[in-house]
Amino acid sequence: MTAVLYRLAQFCIRRRIFVLVLWLVVTAVLVVVSEKLGDRTNDNLSLPGTDSQQATDTLAKSFPDQSHGTSPIVLHASSGKLTDAKYADAVNQAAADVAKASHVASVVNPLTPQGAAALSKDQATGYLSVTLSESPGELSTAQAQAIIDAAAAPAHAAGLEVETGGQLGQKVSKPSTESSELIGIVAAMVILTLTFGTAVAMLLPILNAIVALLATLAVIRLLGHLIAVPTVAPTLATMIGLGVGIDYALFIVTRHFRGLGEGLEVGESVARSAATSGGAVFFAGGTVTIALVSLAVAQIPLVTTMGLMAAIAVVIAVLAALTLLPAVLAITGTRINSLRIREQRPAAAARDGTWGKWARGVAGHPVIAGAAALAILIPLAIPLFSLTLGQQDVAALSTSTTARRAYDLISANFGPGVNGPLIIATSLGSPAKAAASGSPPSGPSGSDPRAGDPRLQTLQKDVSSTPGVAAVTPIQIDKAGATAYFTAIATTGPAATATANLVEHLRSTVIPGAEQGTDIRAHVGGSTAGYVDLASRISGKLPLQILVVIGLSFLLLIIAFRTLVVPAQAAVMNLLSIAASYGVLTAIFQYGWGSGLIGLSGPVPIVSYVPLFMFAILFGLSMDYEVFLVTQIEEHVRAGEDNKSSVISGLVTSGRVITAAAVIMVCVFGSFVLNGDPTIKQFGVGLAVAVILDATVVRCLLVPAVMVVMGRVNWWLPRWLDRLLPHVNIEGTEFFGEDQRFGEAQRVRVESSS
Repeated sequence: MTAVLYRLAQFCIRRRIFVLVLWLVVTAVLVVVSEKLGDRTNDNLSLPGTDSQQATDTLAKSFPDQSHGTSPIVLHASSGKLTDAKYADAVNQAAADVAKASHVASVVNPLTPQGAAALSKDQATGYLSVTLSESPGELSTAQAQAIIDAAAAPAHAAGLEVETGGQLGQKVSKPSTESSELIGIVAAMVILTLTFGTAVAMLLPILNAIVALLATLAVIRLLGHLIAVPTVAPTLATMIGLGVGIDYALFIVTRHFRGLGEGLEVGESVARSAATSGGAVFFAGGTVTIALVSLAVAQIPLVTTMGLMAAIAVVIAVLAALTLLPAVLAITGTRINSLRIREQRPAAAARDGTWGKWARGVAGHPVIAGAAALAILIPLAIPLFSLTLGQQDVAALSTSTTARRAYDLISANFGPGVNGPLIIATSLGSPAKAAASGSPPSGPSGSDPRAGDPRLQTLQKDVSSTPGVAAVTPIQIDKAGATAYFTAIATTGPAATATANLVEHLRSTVIPGAEQGTDIRAHVGGSTAGYVDLASRISGKLPLQILVVIGLSFLLLIIAFRTLVVPAQAAVMNLLSIAASYGVLTAIFQYGWGSGLIGLSGPVPIVSYVPLFMFAILFGLSMDYEVFLVTQIEEHVRAGEDNKSSVISGLVTSGRVITAAAVIMVCVFGSFVLNGDPTIKQFGVGLAVAVILDATVVRCLLVPAVMVVMGRVNWWLPRWLDRLLPHVNIEGTEFFGEDQRFGEAQRVRVESSS
């Protein structure tokens, strides 16, 4: 691999202007085309085999529009009633205009008998129930806004407040991440300037990461027109793309400074840096990519696509680090030392500095160091044991969003359960028949005589009398009499644990009891039930996901370091740091400890896919630091140093770079806590905490302590396995030292651009 990367770097250095222009042109074209096509994200919860999916499939046959759910457009009069003449005309006009809008299948007006339930008791608040002709996820933000504007124009003219809830409201209520990105980049610039000591060197990783990120977001936006890309995917890609993009460039530029310090000419130093540290970047990026792609094991389309989008960000960041960065470094030449703010310390002086003292302290008292690390990690992990997976909570969004304001108006005037109705979809084994009297049934069942079918009557009665159900709507039956549905309104909000328990109770007890002795089959659907199924599916798949990622990483590390002990240590320690981050996540969001510090008013549910996605990202990123640290230790072992001295030397060499890379990652991830979306806050807090724990407590304390205690056992490998494994040197140091086939006489020399 080293030879390939070395030759690739040489090509990029020789054709540096061409490579730079190619990257800029391709990125610009992608950005322009993607901007012209626009955003198209889809949060469709397709969960094959679940009860909510069966409900959707049942409705799709006979009530295709209803299978897409409804979204409320709330109309509120600050004084008077909606039934007043000055408001009634506006409400009726709003309903008529929305009905004419594109992608709208039907609208229920709260001032009509059919929509009476959508008018509050004081008649000051009502909502239009908007049913779309396609999945809300298929709509672009502009299309969703056009539907909302159709209602807002006449309503605002009459002095009514207009807010939109449901998936239509959430479509236009996505908080901007631009300030988060900017804060993360500025923080990274400060850290890189302090690390390198020059402003010019600082700019190179930043520009490299920004170009890669622009290309990534453009690719994701284009893919959104071909596959269902979740709304949160671009933001996650931004977090990960910026973090790894800057970190990977940091590793290569650091090695380049080392090469210049050893007297190499610029071109050779760049090529060697891309071939050695670039090898570690390639390996680390591959590990992160594998971890993200392995999310497909969960067989959840939403999660699988999120993993693929994040993997695209990592792959493009690696490509930029191995091609664009060498070209820019060659163009910069010796000017990389320009605008210096501090003098660079000689590498030999590092052993006498802070890191040297720290490394000798850890190596001198490994048992105490290891115990101290565990004393930090284990208490932080304790809250993990009470972790409960939930769903996205609109009630936790900023009040600046229309979705949150609509949620509050509906909760105050109709009850929180109206924000997430449960759809009871029923397949009738034999066509529904009219009641024995042949007359229309009275009460909530509606005017269709077939709704008097005793089977449906029993089902509706049992559901309506279930504790936690506030009300049910009239039964609707298709023309063939083969499918029926009604809606159940919970007394609690969509994200409440009590609502999830209600869904489970309906499925496990109430509905089976009503079905007994009949040929009907009922399912609980709707977005609320869908998220309950998502949490259940993830809970069941998380152990398998953990085993798959650990297994793949274990195999990769065995090949990389030719030992069974180091990979086993890495797996255990990675689990410790991730468990601690899960514990902190639980304490802040589920318990609400310190939630006010990150812009929340109290506890919020931990979105079910956050821990699953976090695990894939964090296990991959933690391998970055493991590889960087252990390769430095291994390099000194191969040079003939004893185990303890090698650990000290490796930690001294890598400690400063690892912590700098980690602090950059923490700043990038942590900056997204400012995002108004609680789900993004969870990713930001969880990832930032995990990275800082992994890079400090684990890599700079626990790992070296354990490696000192294990001694030569660290490098144990059975002979039979040694014969089977391929020989891989991640940073390829042998390529430039012992392998004479690639000696200086045969190496293509690259002229310095200075």
